[in-house]
Amino acid sequence: MKKFEKSFQLSDSIEVGNGKMVLFSGPCAVESYDVCARVAETLKEICLKLDIQYIFKASFDKANRTSAKSFRGVGLDDGLSVLDQIKRDFELPIVTDIHESYQAKPVSDVAQALQIPAYLCRQTDLLLAAGETGKTVKIKRGQFMAPEDMEYAVNKVKSTGNEKVILTERGVSFGYHNLVVDMRSLPVMRQHAPVVFDVTHSIQQPGGMGGSSGGQKQFAPFLARAAGAVGVDGFFIETHPKPEEALSDGPNMVPLHKMNDFLTMCKESFELGQQASNDIE
Repeated sequence: MKKFEKSFQLSDSIEVGNGKMVLFSGPCAVESYDVCARVAETLKEICLKLDIQYIFKASFDKANRTSAKSFRGVGLDDGLSVLDQIKRDFELPIVTDIHESYQAKPVSDVAQALQIPAYLCRQTDLLLAAGETGKTVKIKRGQFMAPEDMEYAVNKVKSTGNEKVILTERGVSFGYHNLVVDMRSLPVMRQHAPVVFDVTHSIQQPGGMGGSSGGQKQFAPFLARAAGAVGVDGFFIETHPKPEEALSDGPNMVPLHKMNDFLTMCKESFELGQQASNDIE
């Protein structure tokens, strides 16, 4: 099975698809500068030691929460202010979600990558607006989408002249608060663009705690190792100093103090997958 043809620069220091692992990681939502800064500082140090390319992630708005009463975030202006400060203080590239076409331009002024949430991966206007910024567009595969159909989402972005597209795998929904990862989806999607495996949301149980989502974090290492060995270009992992106190997706997060060991494991599996891919080719 063929693989995407070209790597690309996400930032001056980060190249995606060149055989070197990339990590998109941070708290689910922008809660405060202090939480973001603690995560950024810790992960930057770990990734420098492990030779992993690191992009800081946090969302200024979580528009698809289970309940209207759930914490959504601090909003566009305050969220971008925090993310811009993290970028400057820690010299890190930023990725954050956009949910509306009008958000693409102001977000691209701060972030080096725009993430398209899974439920919105078919939204043509949103994909075009993201593509037109010229920044990297990271598209999560919808839980309802066949992996081969993500080619069309990639092509929508590329129709703007922007070749910098990443696809993200996060499981298939069969209802009943469960997601299932079909590892065949990774090489299928990797034909069209670099692929990142979303550890956090692959173990999520949407709506599994009544008015909020649950998670089965005990399965995170198993799925991460499997995806790395199959062959991916990086990982998406949400983390928090105190997941039990996180305002969004706490049940799915890898605790910050465990990220060193978790990323060491991911890197080892990633390298196996890269070797296997080279042998097959």
